[in-house]
Amino acid sequence: MTTEERRAQLYALLTQAQQPLTGSALARKFGVSRQIIVGDIGILRAEGAAILATPRGYLLPRRERQGVMATFACRHTAARMGEELDIIVDGGACVRDVVVAHPVYGELRADLMLESRRDVAAFLRQMEEMAAPPLSLLTDGVHLHTIEAPDDAAVTDIRAALARAGLLAPPATDEP
Repeated sequence: MTTEERRAQLYALLTQAQQPLTGSALARKFGVSRQIIVGDIGILRAEGAAILATPRGYLLPRRERQGVMATFACRHTAARMGEELDIIVDGGACVRDVVVAHPVYGELRADLMLESRRDVAAFLRQMEEMAAPPLSLLTDGVHLHTIEAPDDAAVTDIRAALARAGLLAPPATDEP
């Protein structure tokens, strides 16, 4: 199989996948190294494919939105990350990403695509196994999440639950 054929088959698999596909699983399927798959994904992205790299693997975003998008500004310690994510997915939303505003690098974004407590648990387990600190560590716990919720009522309920738990960032002020 040529490199171009492998990339075409890789893209076809991602198009058909209902769940994220890991680089390791794709490498086994094609009989290549994980690094080759990472390179293939990079080339496909450069050619315009909207492939997301999430903690659970690679995926193509759904074509149509299932609800409404919202952004929450949150602030908490790393120890409360699971509580925050569980509140969001328990409200029926997908946690699409996490964003921090770094003073030197600017906006740093990571795709998450967490839709259930099972996804959250796997993400937290991966963070722990890799001893990876959350991005919010760079910004004193302040970060944004883009969520996709079924409707405006779900967004309102999730915002209220995050506020009750003390997980929303306080509004910015102009005072020094």
